[in-house]
Amino acid sequence: MLTAVQLPEPTELILNTEPATGKALPPVPVADAREVKEAVDAARRAQPAWEALGFARRRDLLLRFQKELAKAKDEVADLLVRETGKPRLEAFTTEIFTIADLTGYYARRAEEMLNDEHIPLRLFPHKKSLLRYSPRGVIGVISPWNFPFAMPMGDVIMALAAGNAVVLKPSEFTPLIALKARELFDRAGFPADLFRVVIGKGAAGAALIEWADMIVFTGSVPTGRKIAVACAQRLIPCVLELGGKDPAVVLKDADLDRAARTIAWGAFANSGQICASVERVYVEREVAEPFQQKVLEFAKTLRQGDPGSGDVDLGAMVTQPQLEKVTAQVAQARAAGAKVLLGGTPLPGPGRFYPPTILTEVHPAMDLMREETFGPVMPITVVSSEDEAVRLANDSPFGLSAYVFGRRAHAERVADRLMAGTVVVNEVLYTHGMPETPWGGIKSSGLGQVHGLHGLKDLSIERHINSERFRLPAFWLFPYTGAWLRRVRAALGWLFG
Repeated sequence: MLTAVQLPEPTELILNTEPATGKALPPVPVADAREVKEAVDAARRAQPAWEALGFARRRDLLLRFQKELAKAKDEVADLLVRETGKPRLEAFTTEIFTIADLTGYYARRAEEMLNDEHIPLRLFPHKKSLLRYSPRGVIGVISPWNFPFAMPMGDVIMALAAGNAVVLKPSEFTPLIALKARELFDRAGFPADLFRVVIGKGAAGAALIEWADMIVFTGSVPTGRKIAVACAQRLIPCVLELGGKDPAVVLKDADLDRAARTIAWGAFANSGQICASVERVYVEREVAEPFQQKVLEFAKTLRQGDPGSGDVDLGAMVTQPQLEKVTAQVAQARAAGAKVLLGGTPLPGPGRFYPPTILTEVHPAMDLMREETFGPVMPITVVSSEDEAVRLANDSPFGLSAYVFGRRAHAERVADRLMAGTVVVNEVLYTHGMPETPWGGIKSSGLGQVHGLHGLKDLSIERHINSERFRLPAFWLFPYTGAWLRRVRAALGWLFG
């Protein structure tokens, strides 16, 4: 008689294709909740020894990672091009170079940035107070597919520099580059379990939230709201870098050649798949016609195609659902009266390509002007004054970044009126590549910040420590006496009366 054999359940696989060619990418197994917990547990066991190494030893290892990244730059770029469909130059500038620079910055400066902060005490000069920053433990990073190396690795490097362990859950659309990053850490000699990568979809992210000590999430507003609720239930902190609908204001004293070229890059770089892309343009009527003409002429020169086969300016859209969303928004706007000056329909396959698209005669109620597009689309609105431009720019549930073009002093005054986490004068996008500066949004664009001093401190526990310089009587202790009461009453009159 034959006995039944219990076979293991089949492993779920992630099966992706190259956005630019449609070719199959290597399959990747999905981690279940148990495997996510095991990764967090292993990282938690590795973290105390990492913290005990101290800043100097952690700096040395991070700089070794930087060197490994520099050596592996071509293989990293090749994989980014295959997995995201972005131009090779963008893979180098916006992903690899950015992380190489950020790594060196925090490796060398984390100790100084997280030094004890001394608090001056006015009424108690015999006491001393300080703020001390300690690692939180295991930081869970949940990252998107548009910058699948630069976005998560910035958070990973900063968390490690602060003494934490990290578990990364990359987007299921771009898991391969995260595994390559883990390989670079192994080459640099990092402890095996200090930085773990778990591949999966929403269930893996939910499991990570259940076990990590802090969550850093970059993604959509609806998912961000769910993560905020889940973290609140566990009373753990989270940083949420969510969507944007970023405006660019073109004033009548702007350098139109510079504005047209810069805004075109802000709208079309990475095929518009950037949370801080220029998604709305407000241009004063006096310069509207020449600005539109310059943008249109420049956009017509952009080359689009498979970045693996030659130099291109625009590559492909990473996911099919995102391509469909962009297509639907533009079609709806056109049906509601918008005029398409360029592009407007997806290109034929095999890849997922949407051309640079410029629209005019749009109105604020269109989805194209209210919801995040995340594609290479530039809607242009002509305004009668800078006041109208500011009002329309601020009329959004989002507040990630905003841009203003004009004579510097004038543009800076207008910039101060724009409600966004970052406002840039006569430039776009690039501040995410500056590790010194914070990155985060207001309104529905997120909570907290990544990068900068405050981003690093958010990855740490802030503790207040108070002690004494020298001893004086503590009048607030028992027993309460009439003499002390008289002294306190007199002090109130002397100090505050």
